Amino acid sequence: MRYWLHRISYLENVSYPLLEKGYLSIGFSDFCYDEFIKNVAENPNWEYFEKSFDENWGERPKNRYCLWRFLAEMNKGDYVVVPSRRNFSVYRLCDDLPIVRFDEDIELPEFDLHGEKIITDEEGFLKLENKDDRIDIGFLRKVELICKDIPRCEYADSSLTSRLKMRNTNADITGLADSINRAINLFNQKKPLKLKASLLDSSAEEWNRIIVENLNPEKYEKLICSYFKAIGATASYIPSKNYSDKVGDVDVIATFEGIRTVINVQAKFHKGETSNWAVEQISAFARSKENMLDGYSYQYWVISSCDSFSEEAYKRAEENNVILIDGKQFTTMLINSGIELLEI
Repeated sequence: MRYWLHRISYLENVSYPLLEKGYLSIGFSDFCYDEFIKNVAENPNWEYFEKSFDENWGERPKNRYCLWRFLAEMNKGDYVVVPSRRNFSVYRLCDDLPIVRFDEDIELPEFDLHGEKIITDEEGFLKLENKDDRIDIGFLRKVELICKDIPRCEYADSSLTSRLKMRNTNADITGLADSINRAINLFNQKKPLKLKASLLDSSAEEWNRIIVENLNPEKYEKLICSYFKAIGATASYIPSKNYSDKVGDVDVIATFEGIRTVINVQAKFHKGETSNWAVEQISAFARSKENMLDGYSYQYWVISSCDSFSEEAYKRAEENNVILIDGKQFTTMLINSGIELLEI
């Protein structure tokens, strides 16, 4: 059994009511045909999958990896964590194959989140009454609720909290199985992680003060590099600072071969507030890698020793799918990774 994170960020007004009915959705209606399902969901064929994007869209967007995971890798019995703004819910997958938008057995919600009536047009597409635009719910997976609306701040440990902030549509988070199961059990028992949260909160502040006082920018990068090694990165290194075709900036690159994921980090070592310039640097680097077709999922982070980020930084990070981690958050991550494993 595997554990997945699946974020509902597309057509929330319809996707959440569908989830209440037991359907997790992802979109991609252009691919809802029998041949695609047979060659991707039933008998996963990556070459066919790539070719289908070439033929249907004329490109291979990065978010196609999310569709591949949704159709080819998620299996019956797997747990799916669905985050919302302050909470998260956990579901169990009930099927081995997806359902498509035209399936007559789907029990559709009557209204969207705003009270607009949901209807089906003559070609089987969903629409909102009195509106012309079709709703691309695309593929769905049948799920059953395990635990609903678990407060993040009370039941998610720092590792799970950090992962819940990830901006990708979905990801394999099996490595956090213990954290997820513990959160479910504690929530059912109404025993929040108050003691641990308090200890981590106070410890993180002191750790970050010591880090800022004793390190410099170069050593801070080495600390970040060491952190990724401590949590299991296959490789973690600091790339060359100057090269001829340099676009944007990245300070640490960590590869996790087991989940085919690469995390690119822009590091900032200073006090106070980090501006949006850090986001601009890592975003420019991300754009320079958009056409890489190597089967890896790429994440882009800014880790700063600062107390906070500017409002513009948060805005730009959301627009560019960049994860922001301030000094206190990072030191909490260090504490959870185990100080004895750090190499600096």
